[in-house]
Amino acid sequence: MSLTFHWFLPTNGDSRHVVGGGHGTPATESGRDRPPTVAYLSQIARAAEDLGFVGALTPTGAWCEDAWLTTAMVSQNTERLKFLVAFRPGFVSPTLAAQMASTFQRQTGGRLLLNVVTGGESHEQRAYGDFLDKDARYRRTGEFLEIVRGLWEGRTVDLRGEHLHVEDAKLARVPDPLPEVYFGGSSPIAGEVAAKHVDVYLTWGEPPAAVAEKIAWIRALADKEGRSVRFGIRLHVITRDTSEQAWAEANRLLDGFDPKAVKTIQGGLARSESEGQQRMLALHDGGSRDRLEIHPNLWAGIGLVRGGAGTALVGSHDEVAERIKEYHALGIDEFVLSGYPHLEEAYWFGEGVLPKLQAQGLWQHPYGQHSPSGSVNQPERTRIPSFPIELLGKSVGGGRRGE
Repeated sequence: MSLTFHWFLPTNGDSRHVVGGGHGTPATESGRDRPPTVAYLSQIARAAEDLGFVGALTPTGAWCEDAWLTTAMVSQNTERLKFLVAFRPGFVSPTLAAQMASTFQRQTGGRLLLNVVTGGESHEQRAYGDFLDKDARYRRTGEFLEIVRGLWEGRTVDLRGEHLHVEDAKLARVPDPLPEVYFGGSSPIAGEVAAKHVDVYLTWGEPPAAVAEKIAWIRALADKEGRSVRFGIRLHVITRDTSEQAWAEANRLLDGFDPKAVKTIQGGLARSESEGQQRMLALHDGGSRDRLEIHPNLWAGIGLVRGGAGTALVGSHDEVAERIKEYHALGIDEFVLSGYPHLEEAYWFGEGVLPKLQAQGLWQHPYGQHSPSGSVNQPERTRIPSFPIELLGKSVGGGRRGE
């Protein structure tokens, strides 16, 4: 089976420096270098589509643009790329969400993937009118998915749950195909929800041994439910023709981190209720710049200024391909990737790493095209767009240093 790769739409802004935000922390000033306009996000989406990424993740939260509306607009400027839309089930009724997903499928030709985010920060949830505690939010997510899946299957749903109550709920038109549900969470109750309801369990980029433990945990829970679950991983990437070039870029990003901003952001993230976020913080000892390479080619530097996914694969194209093979050997089949800036980094990965994997029979272009570099016999060739890139008549070639 061919590995599946997804890219990322930076709906909180993009930059040549790391754009912070997420898990209750605001986006950094560098996010204003390239505002998340439909024009710019569509440019990224078209590049990802051409290079062979299957889908593109959009985040959710107060720190970024709304994922549903943004992807609906960007979808009109692409042809095949799917959209892994992150949303929080506590903010929308399950019947309306099922209807929205059904409409999205019809209007895009079946290009919706759903990333269900329960919400790890109570203070952010309260800003949206949601006052449940964390465990209650996960129990509500389970009820939500039970209702939505029933509606998608064309059934009339009556459910009086602990948190959700619907009567005689039914869709006039069901989605075709059914959207696949992606989901992540490291707490025990998150594992229960994943085992019962989701298609793909996502983990953030921890070292392989920790990822293997998570896979075994979810697989055992799913077996008890008589289900099987696929596995994906969320990572950033910094890949170049040589290892030295890749680590020079990682160090350039690190040099752009304001120590005061790192301290402030780490203080905010330390209060996170998310077990996954706490596991991310532990990888760099809560803000330490020492020993950031926590496994060969796995760098925890991004997590110094960004909530959520905080690790990156850093190295030559061959090295990054080897790390992907290492995760795949554990059971990871889908990779949700990103890099700064997202337009250029998509080309570095798509034209540098994907041909390596294609040559080894691990990946093929989902649309039946040749490798992005033109031939698997020319894996070292890397085409990066000429700079400056012109967007709406305005050059964004230069970037302001991130906080």
